[in-house]
Amino acid sequence: MKTKIKSFLFGLAFMAALLMPRGATAQGMPVYDNTNFISLAKSLIESAKQTSQLLQTVEFLKQQKENLEKVAGVIQNLNAVSKIAQNHQQLFNLVQNDLSGILNSPYIKPEEINRISNSFTELLDNSVETAQFIDDILSSDFLKMTDAERAEILKIKEQESKEMISRVRTKTKRYEDIISFRKMQDKINNRETEY
Repeated sequence: MKTKIKSFLFGLAFMAALLMPRGATAQGMPVYDNTNFISLAKSLIESAKQTSQLLQTVEFLKQQKENLEKVAGVIQNLNAVSKIAQNHQQLFNLVQNDLSGILNSPYIKPEEINRISNSFTELLDNSVETAQFIDDILSSDFLKMTDAERAEILKIKEQESKEMISRVRTKTKRYEDIISFRKMQDKINNRETEY
């Protein structure tokens, strides 16, 4: 770039020298000031250097922006995975605590125990499958995905994990209501009457 500018300026000076008439005198003719031309050439060369440095700075900043976007994508994925893991832990804790309380109740009939256990086990199996799917998404190179696509899938799975927690709470509430109803029914049926 520097050599192009220098050769352009040299060519411009040469053309100016050729176009001057041979017998030109200072009377009535503009005088060519060589020092101004040299300072102009120097300032053009300096400007070209600064432009080159600016272009390098812009390229560097562009690369840094891309790196930051990649890091932000990874952090977003980690946050989503962390939320999903918390939801799954909450789900397991709910099932463990609530299911044992329900199954140990004297108001649950023996023939209902398998059905109740199976309904909660189905939710836990679904949770384990979701965790495996997330592991596949994050670790497999076979699934060619952008960070945005991964983040979208993780958001969907996070929402699904919240829905599973809601379903466990609904099931738990329903069974607790059944137990409460049967307990009240037992008290009514077994009360002593005074006549």
